[in-house]
Amino acid sequence: MDIIKHNSNAWDKKVESGSVWTKAVSSEIIEKAKKGEWEMGVTAQKSIPKDWFPPLKGLKVLCLASGGGQEGLILAAVGADVTVVDISEKQLEQDIYVAKRDNLNIKTIKGSMLELSMFADESFDLIIHPVSNLFVENILPVWKETFRILKYGGTLISGFGNPVLYLFDDEQEEKGVLQAKHSIPYSPLTALSKEELNKCVEEVQTLEFGHSLEQQIGGQIEAGFIITGFYEDDFGGERLVDKYIKSFIATKSMKIQI
Repeated sequence: MDIIKHNSNAWDKKVESGSVWTKAVSSEIIEKAKKGEWEMGVTAQKSIPKDWFPPLKGLKVLCLASGGGQEGLILAAVGADVTVVDISEKQLEQDIYVAKRDNLNIKTIKGSMLELSMFADESFDLIIHPVSNLFVENILPVWKETFRILKYGGTLISGFGNPVLYLFDDEQEEKGVLQAKHSIPYSPLTALSKEELNKCVEEVQTLEFGHSLEQQIGGQIEAGFIITGFYEDDFGGERLVDKYIKSFIATKSMKIQI
């Protein structure tokens, strides 16, 4: 099946249903950002440390798989030259809405994180890539393409899921029980029954992949990045697993000539 097309439609549906990950930032947040008061994250709860960012004014920034009227607009308000790429048309409409509402300049492109051939080598100073690579089956092309289009000396800030999330039976977790069910790496294409997969397709639910830490962290290193920052995050206590382990990871990686 076409995973990208399916997840594109699923994210359009999330916008229509008002998912928290699709809600655009307020004008108040934008006005504060214009005055230099801002914060943003690539995981669920924590903000990215300010010292992870280079000076942003005039910087060429790519917000990758980051539509929804959130990260890109804050960076544009600070003064960066921002391009947002996302597979969801309705997510990008959120970015366009905020840009018009608050008189900001951004570029939006509907496209997959797997295919960035529209950008030349060394096009960007900074790439922001929040938790989203769980929506593609193979993430190594993401790391290779971001390395290619990042300038030398540039920074990639990424958020991604801890694969331990995909170990457990979702129905049992809702009952207060953490029961190991799946292996890692996790793929819904093999882990779900035909009936379960058909239900996801029919209900236009996102299909998620639980990539191993070797694929996430080792993949960045294989692509050529040097990892210079790391922190963990969780759902803020909303999930049972939060009692035992952090659910998300963020990395700061740099393209440096050695």
